[in-house]
Amino acid sequence: MTRHQRLSIGPATMVAAAFIGPGTVVSASLAGANYGYALLWALLFAILASVILQEMAARLGIVTGQGLGENIRQTFSQPLARLLAIALVVSAIVIGNAAYQSGNIVGASLGLDALTSATFGRQFPFSPWPLLIAAAAFCLLWRGEYRLIEGVLVSLVLLMSLAFVATLALTEPDLPALFKGLLRPSIPTGAGLTVIALIGTTVVPYNLFLHSATASRKWRGVDSLPQARKDIFISIPLGGLVSIAIVATAASAFFGRQMTLGGAADIAQSLRPLFGDGAQYLMGVGLFSAGISSALTAPLAAAYALSGILGIKPDLKSMAFRLAWLAILAAGTLAATLEIRPVRLIWFAQVANGLLLPVVTAFLLWEMNAPRLGKFRNSPLQNTFGLLVLLVTLVLGAKSLASAFEYL
Repeated sequence: MTRHQRLSIGPATMVAAAFIGPGTVVSASLAGANYGYALLWALLFAILASVILQEMAARLGIVTGQGLGENIRQTFSQPLARLLAIALVVSAIVIGNAAYQSGNIVGASLGLDALTSATFGRQFPFSPWPLLIAAAAFCLLWRGEYRLIEGVLVSLVLLMSLAFVATLALTEPDLPALFKGLLRPSIPTGAGLTVIALIGTTVVPYNLFLHSATASRKWRGVDSLPQARKDIFISIPLGGLVSIAIVATAASAFFGRQMTLGGAADIAQSLRPLFGDGAQYLMGVGLFSAGISSALTAPLAAAYALSGILGIKPDLKSMAFRLAWLAILAAGTLAATLEIRPVRLIWFAQVANGLLLPVVTAFLLWEMNAPRLGKFRNSPLQNTFGLLVLLVTLVLGAKSLASAFEYL
């Protein structure tokens, strides 16, 4: 592989690794099991929206040489406005990621449980996986080598993609129905919240912080913009293909069979009697890859967001940066090890995410039209697409808040 080719992949693969976590696997599986192929169009929209926003985030990072957190800090110069911005980012990104980190570790553990149960026919009385997964994530992040972290995540995304696509092939999907679901939008009765979930698990605000920061670190100078875009146009659709494969697998395996899926653990186990050990192995590998890749990116994204908004240098080897991701990793590991279901934290994360997503999208559009960007400002077509995504994020935010208050 040449140096030019290596430069063409990286930060956007981290984004794909981040949005395909255990929560995405469960949401996509339930969408397929309950509604067949009918909601695939929502994923297609989410992929396009993610490409639009992530391209803006990467362009902002490369042109300004700073991540989104630093840009927010500079934009809000008034003390009160800056304090509110800091509080919003810290609560939504940092606390939210801590809440969902436990799900990432549990998801990776369930993938390993599926592999070991298929091999040994039993589960361990005490699962060692959460501690081992957390230890692996700690060692990799503590080394602070960007190329190593990037390489591991690229490998996990490729492994995850192969596993889920191969699982889809085993289930022999209905291809005409699949393409109809992709190209003909429809919302079956009762599927509204599932549509929101599919889009919301793909278009997430912390990926904008992660992408802008890593793009500004990896690529120096505007001459690298074509390489950054190539990275986006390869990695984000690849991640979307994984999500589509999960929906289609569940649609082919479970839709119309009157089978109930309660969570991620049911997916691999339910595939075994239908399609043999191979399907359970592949789903286990995919679930493990999805969990551990998100377990790496969630603390990393939180650290980038926090360091940027607080004016701390985003150095992977600095103690302040390490303490930021370590707090997220420790909180998630504790909840996963003790089997705590952090309902209130998840509720808070939903509220914060619902507030932050349209705010970050609006800020991104504002920044991408700033005169200081010169010829790298948004074109009218990019602004049109961006405003469309903003409207959708407003709806997502409202729905997210409405569903979150159901926990009260």
